[in-house]
Amino acid sequence: MWICPQCGQRFKNTNQVHSCGDKVLADFLTNKTPHTVSLFWHFVETYQGVGAVTVHPTKSMIAIAAKTRIAYVIQLGKNFMDVVFPFDKPYSDNLCFRKIAQVPGQQQYNHHFRMMNTEDLNAEVKKFMKLAYTFGS
Repeated sequence: MWICPQCGQRFKNTNQVHSCGDKVLADFLTNKTPHTVSLFWHFVETYQGVGAVTVHPTKSMIAIAAKTRIAYVIQLGKNFMDVVFPFDKPYSDNLCFRKIAQVPGQQQYNHHFRMMNTEDLNAEVKKFMKLAYTFGS
């Protein structure tokens, strides 16, 4: 486990490339609808019910991390939030992911989930949230 000496973030890989604190959470949440902000906090609170997670704003997204990064909020829309869960294989037998794509040149499969209501974090999604947390712990 490597800890960046400048920002204190923890990473699996030594000298992991990252944006060292040039964004804050408010940069992403400012001017978003109350609905979208409530979706974001519901997602974070649900993850905190799974286990200890931290929130890391980056240049273009918000990372959710256990020991490693386990989910990425890639878009906060007017009435939705898009999240990516990175896994080492595709989990195609589901109803919650709208897209599953392999990262070119890597053994990583990004599973794209769109959250439009708090109820969208159903049992199936929570199962994958727990799986991502287990892999990232």
